[in-house]
Order: sequence, then structure tokens, then C-alpha cells
Amino acid sequence: MATSQQVEIEIGERLARLRLSRNVTQAALAGQAGIGVRTLRRLEGGEPSTLDTFLRVIAALDLEEAILSALPEGQIRPIERISGKGNERQRARPVEKKPAKPTWTWGEESDD
Repeated sequence: MATSQQVEIEIGERLARLRLSRNVTQAALAGQAGIGVRTLRRLEGGEPSTLDTFLRVIAALDLEEAILSALPEGQIRPIERISGKGNERQRARPVEKKPAKPTWTWGEESDD
């Protein structure tokens, strides 16, 4: 499993390759995205960036659909819809683990 830093580097490299394959300069892409050239350089260099910066560059490259299609919808399963009476889940709850029953051993008999 890749670390977040490795993913940032890979995303930056892919964005740079995509920009170059479209023959767009950093200055032109930064202008279309409404960010500074230095900010775009940091993003392409794999340095930490904000989600807003990333999404602006994605929009300027016309890749919004590609990003959204990479994330599943998270649709509710039909059985959950029936058991929830049509209401969709709004919050997640931790699964409650039932305490294990103590096992009976010899010599633990009580004299009631």
C-alpha cells in the first residue's frame, strides 16, 4: 500500500505528463486554474497541496468526470433500504461487540 506522499508524487507526475501531452505550459494551466505558477510546480513536484488546488487543476484539464468516476457512488443496498423504511444512513456507528460469556470451569460453583 502506497503512502500518501507516494500518491502525491504519482499524482503530480501524472498531471505534469498530461499537461505536456496536451502541449500546455505551466503558466497557461495555472492561469486557467486560477492558481500561481509556483503552486502548480509544487503540485506537479509531488509536494503537499490543498484539495482546492488539485480540483482547480483538474477542472482546467477538464477531468472532473474522470475523478468522479474513480469514486464509487456508495449506493444503499436494497435490503438496507427495506429495513430502513426508505431512509438512507446519515451517520456511521461503530459495531458493538457483545461481551463474551465467561466460560464455566470446575471449582467455580457457588453454594446458593
